Amino acid sequence: MIDVAKRLHSVEEYYFSKKLREVNLLIASGKPVINLGIGSPDLSPPQKVVDTIANSLFDSNAHKYQSYQGLPELRDAMAGFYKEHYQVNLSPKTDILPLIGSKEGIMHISLAYLNEGDAVLIPNPGYPTYQSVTKLVQATPIFYDLDKRNNWLPDIKALEQLDLSKVKLMWVNYPHMPTGAVPTAMAFRELVEFAKRHRILIVNDNPYSFILNDSPMSILSVEGAKDVCLELNSLSKTFNMAGWRVGMVVGQSEHINNILKVKSNMDSGMFYGIQKGAIEALKCSKMWYVTLNSVYKKRRELIWQLAESLNCTYDVKATGLFVWAKLPAYLKAEEFIDLVLKEHHIFITPGTIFGSQGEGYIRFSLCAQTEDIEEAIARIK
Repeated sequence: MIDVAKRLHSVEEYYFSKKLREVNLLIASGKPVINLGIGSPDLSPPQKVVDTIANSLFDSNAHKYQSYQGLPELRDAMAGFYKEHYQVNLSPKTDILPLIGSKEGIMHISLAYLNEGDAVLIPNPGYPTYQSVTKLVQATPIFYDLDKRNNWLPDIKALEQLDLSKVKLMWVNYPHMPTGAVPTAMAFRELVEFAKRHRILIVNDNPYSFILNDSPMSILSVEGAKDVCLELNSLSKTFNMAGWRVGMVVGQSEHINNILKVKSNMDSGMFYGIQKGAIEALKCSKMWYVTLNSVYKKRRELIWQLAESLNCTYDVKATGLFVWAKLPAYLKAEEFIDLVLKEHHIFITPGTIFGSQGEGYIRFSLCAQTEDIEEAIARIK
């Protein structure tokens, strides 16, 4: 056998990759499993987006290698999207880099800025990929706790008490996944000031702005944020294009150029047709968001009923594609979801996969048909 790289010993297979094998085995054996664990949109993209990609297949440039920086008109559309929805001015030539899904941006940014031994501030609870990528590039994760008492926002005073001497990068994610907490202008200003004091690059991972949220916000709207902040964004949730893999990283041109040095050595550009479809998506009118959220609002009300049937509590002000629910005090998250899966054939995500602060919580996805959620409620009752 050939030994694997040492970096692989620092990470495990992604939780959903393992757990879904178990779920799929149950389904294969005839069990009617309802999946409320995964945040993969089951709705369709706008029809004009689908039509655009189909029609683009006949363009003369459709099947060639594409620019590492994406089509100029895609960057124009991304800049217009940020101006319209976040009131943030970006140069389409220098401040935007389209990505093959924003998830790849986590790796590209880490490779661009982290050396072995550098430290990274990672939210707990938070998206597991922040930790795994940090370990893969042989940097050191330093977890900062988020909790309900502070509305799941960073506690700057607590951060100041940490040893920040080796910290080079900080991940934040607002609106927050998994809790659905929304940022405040003050919280973003405090983060920018904190980053400037300690020469830390903050990256806000921002794919959930438009799901059940009336006030989309970008960290780059804070004065001076471009000096110390980047933002990742995605079309996956907003336009039901998760499998298309379209995202972006935006910020100061110097940061974008550094990330491009990595990205240009990792792929050969995004497929032309997907870029053309993305341009159309970014031009959607407000009616698209109203229609999308009307579906999710109805589903969320049903998920609240399901949570109550399981004796869980939740925050009605939370946003995003999930419902973050508190278990009764005596229950453990993973034991609970395994019991519900075994007895009722309903798969729910345990909060612990997002960090130790997720113990005692479970996460429901809104990416399921109303009929399935109603069936789940009936099974519990």
